Formats: sequence, C-alpha cells, structure tokens
Amino acid sequence: MVIAAEDFPGRAIVELDRATALDLLSTVSIGRVVFSRNALPAIRPVNHIVEADGSVIVRTRLAAQLTSAVRGNSGVVVAYEADEIDPHLHTGWSVVVTGFARTVTDPARIARYERLLRSWVDQVMDTVIEIEPSIVSGVRLVDKAA
Repeated sequence: MVIAAEDFPGRAIVELDRATALDLLSTVSIGRVVFSRNALPAIRPVNHIVEADGSVIVRTRLAAQLTSAVRGNSGVVVAYEADEIDPHLHTGWSVVVTGFARTVTDPARIARYERLLRSWVDQVMDTVIEIEPSIVSGVRLVDKAA
C-alpha cells in the first residue's frame, strides 16, 4: 500500500534547535551510524549514549567494519541518526548528528562507557567510539491540529 502526502494533510515538519535535538537523541538507546566502507556508504544499527557536550558514544567490536573505518585515523566523518516515529499516526522526530568519529583510548573513559553501554547482541564489544557533534539537525513531525 502506498501512503501519499494527501493521506495525512494535517502533518507539519518543525525544525529542531541543536539542544532540543540532542535532548531527544538522549531519550532513545538505538540508532544507525553511517560511515564509508570501500568508498561506499555503510549503515549499521548500534546502541548509544549522549554525553553532556553532545558527543555520541557507541561501543563496537575491534573486528567490526565501523572500527576498521575509524581506527588509525585522527577522525573519520560519520553520521548518526535516531528517531522515534509512530507508524500509525506518522508523528514523532528524527535527529542526525554529523561529525568526526574517533576511537576512545583513555582507560578511565573506556571503563566508564563499558559500564554505561551494555551490548544488545551476544558479542564482545571491545572498542569505544566517540562522535563529535559538528552538525546537529532534527525535525519533529507534528499533527497541525494538536
């Protein structure tokens, strides 16, 4: 079934400011990281936390493609997206953080993130990656009647 815009005439898109977008991002635990793999875009679902400065922290495996893309570089540009959209009402929000991803190497920070970020798959997550929020954008899909 194709859903057309006229099926939801009372919807509007509201741009979010940086602070609101990061606040919303911090309310969910799973998103998608977009990175380059062999010069092509790759997307992987991961869980995350958002730090007070807006940095997005994810854990991954040393052997993972994301880790390979980031490791050994001073920073690799990635995008991180998460959303919460009601599939029936077609309302909700979406946030994208774009910035440099770097491997976290400080042992104290790694230990902290290992406590805060539990893997949701049955694999060892031995690498912590921090995404610096250079560009933060977001939209809220709202019902005009509300």
